[in-house]
Amino acid sequence: MKKNCVVIGASHAGVSLAFYLRKEGWEDNIILFDSDPELPYHRPPLSKAYLTSSDDIQKIRLRSAESYKAENIELRLGVTVKKIDRANKSIVLTDNSRQNYDKLVIASGARPIIPPISGIETAKNIFPIRTAANITDIRNALSFSKTKKVVIIGGGYIGLETAASLKKLGASVTVLEREKRILARVTAPEMSNYFQELHSKNNVEVLTAKNVISISYKNNQNIISCEDNTQYNADIIIVGVGIYVNKELAEDASIICNNGISVDETTKTNDSNIYAIGDCSFHYNPHYNRHIRLESVQNAIDQAKVAAASICDKETEYNTVPWFWSDQYDVKLQMVGLSQGYNQIVLRKESGEGTYGDSFSVWYFNDDTLLAVDAVNNAKAYVIGTKFIKTNQKVNREKLADSETILKPVNLID
Repeated sequence: MKKNCVVIGASHAGVSLAFYLRKEGWEDNIILFDSDPELPYHRPPLSKAYLTSSDDIQKIRLRSAESYKAENIELRLGVTVKKIDRANKSIVLTDNSRQNYDKLVIASGARPIIPPISGIETAKNIFPIRTAANITDIRNALSFSKTKKVVIIGGGYIGLETAASLKKLGASVTVLEREKRILARVTAPEMSNYFQELHSKNNVEVLTAKNVISISYKNNQNIISCEDNTQYNADIIIVGVGIYVNKELAEDASIICNNGISVDETTKTNDSNIYAIGDCSFHYNPHYNRHIRLESVQNAIDQAKVAAASICDKETEYNTVPWFWSDQYDVKLQMVGLSQGYNQIVLRKESGEGTYGDSFSVWYFNDDTLLAVDAVNNAKAYVIGTKFIKTNQKVNREKLADSETILKPVNLID
């Protein structure tokens, strides 16, 4: 009889895993389960191009329906898994039916945090940004709104990208961030200041040190109250304050978890027949010499490749430098590496007027070690930074900071 590789989660990680399995030579059954009834789709465009367009969801499909059939990959969509039964090597669905597995891949991802704000359960037109259905609801709410007043709770990348997109759609947008600066947990003050100014120039109000404590609904509007006694009216509220990792299935099955589902260098859990990949996995990154959990398409795809090879009994291990991106207005931010632990930065300006100009980059160092690069409208800095990080090559910081020095690897070697 054929073996079963069962995958819980059909987003970037799960879908990539299925197709990589076929490339690696897996000839047995592949079955993907996902609670979302939609044919799997790209998630990064949700807060950006997909929100601002009138495109049908077909435009952001990960794969066509025909491609799954061609590779004999079975999709079980709109189906929720409620339990992993390791003893019997099966998963239990909400209708109590079972699906046996020989290999199980958990690609369950994450879900948005809905903070315990007083009155949030009675607020009208309040949405997270996580699924295509969320975007449809936001579009509909905006089309029926007379004043188009939107308040976004959370000044991370998702909140800021959504703010830029909604402004393009003609909304009046206010962002409320609890910390003293936006992007405080992921970037340097210089980057926070830049994006604060960028949104201000585009008439988006970004307010910091705003801890939302309650929401009420009066006179057909939401009233958002903050700890400092300020209030803001909104027709629509977007919540973008972070995510919960979907690790409960693993925890209930006594699979070791920390900040995610713990896996080894092959993405295998403490159960030799169960793997975890994507947003939900807590994995060791040899480049940074620590365990991390990443929310990125790149990580999902890289781990899918590793898991597929491992399932097919091929030698492999995860060893990549993370990268990310963000599009806001006409600005493209490309990020490589992890900046946590930096103790100094170099700000390099390439062109334009003002403090940052049209093109610049922020280079994060821990003493002499380059950890990460944030490049704004500067693909060259991103590419060169990636090369230096991957090779652990030393960078001459004085030359790097001098905008008269042509940005080439040979000119920056210490």
